[in-house]
Amino acid sequence: MDGLYDEPRPGAPREIGDDEIATTIRKTLETLPKGATCWSLRTMAREIGHAPSTVHRIWRAFGLQPHRVETFKLSSDPLFVEKGARHRRALLVAARARRRAVC
Repeated sequence: MDGLYDEPRPGAPREIGDDEIATTIRKTLETLPKGATCWSLRTMAREIGHAPSTVHRIWRAFGLQPHRVETFKLSSDPLFVEKGARHRRALLVAARARRRAVC
């Protein structure tokens, strides 16, 4: 069985090496593109000189999703607190009504 792993794989050889993959990951995590808040497939592809599908495969392999923010952002809505309080109050009223219906 060990001999099977030595056989060359079918298809074209990889165009991007491990160093370029590491550079792509480092750029994704440590830098931001000019005039944008996060990297997109196309902007990163332009930056590294490869196709967007290559960038997508790299990001998918390493579980990167730069368009998703991992930190909490407070809403800029001036009525944010009032809307939240109204929503919580409505949930409490509905829960009390369900308890009364069960009893």
